[in-house]
Amino acid sequence: MALPHSFFLVSLQNNPQVCPYGLYAEQLSGSAFTCPRATNRRSWLYRILPSVCHKPFKPLEEGHLTHDWDEIEPDPNQGLHTLCGAGEPRGRNGIAVHIFVCNASMTDRCLYNSDGDFLIVPQQGKLLITTEFGKMLVEPNEICVIQQGMRFSVEVFGETRGYILEVYGAHFELPDLGPIGANGLANPRDFLVPVAWYEDRQVPGGYTVISKYQGKLFAAQQDYSPYNVVAWHGNYTPYKYHLEKFMVINAVAFDHADPSIFTVLTAKTTRAGVALADFVIFPPRWGVANNTFRPPYYHRNCMSEFMGLIKGHYEAKEEGFQPGGGSLHSMMTPHGPDADCFEKASKAKLEPERVADGTMAFMFESSLSLAVTKWGLQTSNRLDKNYYKCWEPLKSHFNPKCK
Repeated sequence: MALPHSFFLVSLQNNPQVCPYGLYAEQLSGSAFTCPRATNRRSWLYRILPSVCHKPFKPLEEGHLTHDWDEIEPDPNQGLHTLCGAGEPRGRNGIAVHIFVCNASMTDRCLYNSDGDFLIVPQQGKLLITTEFGKMLVEPNEICVIQQGMRFSVEVFGETRGYILEVYGAHFELPDLGPIGANGLANPRDFLVPVAWYEDRQVPGGYTVISKYQGKLFAAQQDYSPYNVVAWHGNYTPYKYHLEKFMVINAVAFDHADPSIFTVLTAKTTRAGVALADFVIFPPRWGVANNTFRPPYYHRNCMSEFMGLIKGHYEAKEEGFQPGGGSLHSMMTPHGPDADCFEKASKAKLEPERVADGTMAFMFESSLSLAVTKWGLQTSNRLDKNYYKCWEPLKSHFNPKCK
């Protein structure tokens, strides 16, 4: 059902004594009340029943969901991992990287995350996500963000998989542009939010509300659909973004600009310029730098880098890194182009060329030192133990007589 626009003509306050249409007013706060206006986030939801109407929560089996980063010894080696993180939700400082795989929709079930925000990156199959604010259809090459406390359900249409970056302690926002100026990277106008949609539906068999709380899952029962928000207003919402809308900035003379120029969203820490997590993409673009090794450079980083691939081939490792896979480059562990990429790029004729057409690789980068879970290293049986061999063919070209 669509939003009754006349609601806003009738009600000129957030919390009237009697709401229009006999609705309940409920505020969803995404920040402390006293946060500065520029960072204060909240929305008012006008719903058929308030969300307090449910039975007590009971523990639910978590499966392979975990925030125990000490369940296995640290491993700094390069590798294709599927699950990692650092920090913990009780202290409101940390992140987790999840991989989701599913082929069944959530029927009469919803989830909300008490710990933090989900940034969802579908890789295969589209997601029809119903939220308290309305519906969003999210397809591969799009992302969506479901912020802390927002209830949502997912409908899928066959085998579906993707990645989730979870942050606790901060919300995602657009990065500062600095000397780039007012325009560039991801533009605010391209982020889409749902239009209000509601259903006044009783569920005699029981509706399950799942809460992710302090890294564990709990379930409560109620006899009605939680998607009974008839209208809403505010700046604390779910949203989606199409990655093809990204305005790419690149070097046009020589050398590389750092990959921070490809940042779509950032979750900041209290330290200026240091991110709890960045979401970075490597989209199709022109490469025109002269006298330059154009692929990504060899690197040791004080940040942790989790790479994923939505489609195509990653330019620095065209073989072995498949869509749906991931690689974790741990803090200060060397990484960079494989031997084949280095040889080709070192000898290539440098003319303007298209880079990464038909592909979309991305990176979750964090200032935290990420640990890989036991499931990611062992149980999943998906670790590429030969990953390091892509660099073994690299050979010395040193010649002290040649400048």
